[in-house]
Amino acid sequence: MTTDPEKEIDANEVQEAGQKSLSRRLFVGAAALAGAGLIGSQALAQKRGEEQAGRKGDSLSDPGPENKALLELNPNSNLPPFTDHGNPGPLWYSFDLVPKRLQAGGWTHQVTQRELPPSHDLAGVNMRLTSGSFRELHWHTANEWAIMLTGKARVSVMQPDGKMALDDVEAGDLWYFPAGFPHSIQGLGEDGCEFLLVFDEGAFSEDDTFLLSEFAVHTPPEIIKKNMGWSREQFDKLPQTQLYIFEAPLPDSLEVERRFLGKYLETENKYTFKMAAMAPTQKNDGGEARIVDSTVFPVSKGIAAAMVTLKPGAIREMHWHPNVSEWQYWIRGKGRMTVVTTDARARTVDFNANDVGFVPSMAGHYIENTGTEDLVFLEMFKSARYHDVSLNQWIARMPDKMAQAHLKLTTSVIRSAPQDKSVILPK
Repeated sequence: MTTDPEKEIDANEVQEAGQKSLSRRLFVGAAALAGAGLIGSQALAQKRGEEQAGRKGDSLSDPGPENKALLELNPNSNLPPFTDHGNPGPLWYSFDLVPKRLQAGGWTHQVTQRELPPSHDLAGVNMRLTSGSFRELHWHTANEWAIMLTGKARVSVMQPDGKMALDDVEAGDLWYFPAGFPHSIQGLGEDGCEFLLVFDEGAFSEDDTFLLSEFAVHTPPEIIKKNMGWSREQFDKLPQTQLYIFEAPLPDSLEVERRFLGKYLETENKYTFKMAAMAPTQKNDGGEARIVDSTVFPVSKGIAAAMVTLKPGAIREMHWHPNVSEWQYWIRGKGRMTVVTTDARARTVDFNANDVGFVPSMAGHYIENTGTEDLVFLEMFKSARYHDVSLNQWIARMPDKMAQAHLKLTTSVIRSAPQDKSVILPK
């Protein structure tokens, strides 16, 4: 027997039926639950029919001022589905709302815990370098994971043992630089590059990194003389302020620069990964997913990721992550996500390209492609391994009586759902 979800439930009828059918012992137990706030007049008064009534007719009207463009991008955020309840906290921000730091050679801007307060684990930086331009040689306190969005770049990273890895990366490629390892990024080709950096510190700031220029110029010149052998005159020629992002000539070929390193070229540890070239971890009519963690990219011990592509109407199945929160970057298309946390708090949010999403640790959620083109987004985690739990798979593993007791549905209906994990479900 199934229940019509559209039908309003009358609290008096429920109580009268319960009094007739329950034993005195069970009724007292139910009353105790009501006293504890689990079954109360306030909860019963908040009937589904009443919630739906507010979404009909003039109840939806807004005769005052409206930002039409913003509303069109966020229809579910402004007029949530009746299943939303309470406030699970901020789940959305956009790189398009934060200022760019503009310099000759490119720009950068960031979404950190300051913009998205619940995101304690991860922060993101979006950066652009024109052809030949550098992100100055530097290092920082957080591990750095990155994906090339467009163009091409040359990256370098030096290990504490003095060996340096050098590689060229293109759209869809990744790199990972451990905290404290000095590194650089240089735009290549005719148009340089744009990339996303993800750091495993929520309060990370791209403006607060250790720079080669600052280390040198703020060390007394007599120490520079003892350390490098450079004279005061040579010291005075060093950059007097940080370079950060700056224009430079294009480098020699990768082969030439690797040959220069000779025996100091690192060949065992791989700090770059060709994600676009890897076979999808899962692929079906609804899209595909590529999961990259330390099992396939061994150096990436601090951050795991999945790149998901959803066809129009397809969904990233209902699931949760049992170990850490999820930080998202939306690359293309449009979609929506509902996040359900404890105490029945649920919120549905719309996303578009260049947006950032956040899901608290262990919170249930799905993602749906609501547009007419492929939706592409990244799932990011502060973890060496990628883990998720499928709601469909959990229900499928429940014995019949266990599932019926909890879902109040017939066995045939319960077993009509997918019986195994499927990261992507077609329309």
